[in-house]
Amino acid sequence: MQLRIYGIKNCNTMKKTFDFLESEGIEYEFVDYKKQAPSAALLVKFADKVGFESLINKRGTTYRKLEDEDKEKLESEKSALAVLAEKSSMIKRPIVEFPNGDLILGFEPEEIKGKM
Repeated sequence: MQLRIYGIKNCNTMKKTFDFLESEGIEYEFVDYKKQAPSAALLVKFADKVGFESLINKRGTTYRKLEDEDKEKLESEKSALAVLAEKSSMIKRPIVEFPNGDLILGFEPEEIKGKM
């Protein structure tokens, strides 16, 4: 497996990530949540590594537009992962998955370079 990047193509942070990887000559596979919704198994795998709370992007418009009832669902892992599967725009971006299974959440160029 090569480096795998999860996110949404039109996100500014994703564009920075793509530009960085290309400038460093790092090959990667991109998984676009808009074309391939994250499976429950994938979200559980991520949550097991970084905690489900870390997966939630609370700064984005999708989160801010949530009803209080839906925000309450983000308090427990099972219901939070269901919300994230349904509203993949709320997943922190990018998720960088390394061949060894390590994950980095967000655009962290030095961390990415350090793990390559």
